[in-house]
Amino acid sequence: MTAPLVSTRPVIAFDLDGTLVDTAPDLLDALDLVLSAHKIPPVNRTEARNMIGGGARMLIVRALKSEGVALPDAEVEAMTQRFIAHYADNIAIGSRPFPGLLDALDRLSAKGASLAVCTNKLEHLARLLLDALDLTDRFSVITGADTYPRSKPDPLPLLSTIAAAGGSAAQAIMVGDSITDVLTARATGVPVVAVSFGYTETPPSELGADALIHHFDELERAVDALLTRPMA
Repeated sequence: MTAPLVSTRPVIAFDLDGTLVDTAPDLLDALDLVLSAHKIPPVNRTEARNMIGGGARMLIVRALKSEGVALPDAEVEAMTQRFIAHYADNIAIGSRPFPGLLDALDRLSAKGASLAVCTNKLEHLARLLLDALDLTDRFSVITGADTYPRSKPDPLPLLSTIAAAGGSAAQAIMVGDSITDVLTARATGVPVVAVSFGYTETPPSELGADALIHHFDELERAVDALLTRPMA
């Protein structure tokens, strides 16, 4: 029998886009669709991946800025709604879990961890995606940008997600891919593991995470080390 991670049930809270799932193919297809109405050519896939992570509106704003295009707020909002509608209908055409994820989740669950999702994706879109990829049942709690009054990097979403999963900040870890996730963890007072394969304008090694992994095969060891480390 596998020994529990610790005497109390820890919570491992994951970001979604760029952490659990490579969602860039479908997000960027939706982005191209709404940009095309303004005669803006398809985005460079390599460069645009790092614009993902702040929600649909932020992705559009970043793309417009990169093209030197300024639009009224009302038009950006209309583009955001078109983006969300198209994306919801095409949410898992090309999106797939990152390699090793399923085995990593199985190992953590077997060791007694409660797994949760804390994302800046709208909650209903997060659930649609996880349902489509048959991942929903692996998580005890799924929260999004609109679940609470404030979104990451405010500490409220992560603290509330941990509490909803039956845990406490004293025995929790955030796993993410961007500076937003690191800042959220710092504000919440929990350790953070960064993945190097996600979406970030800041080099992963410079995010300031407590641990950096390059494949989900490394996650269990990183979690074990951080949960057994004396808390500051």
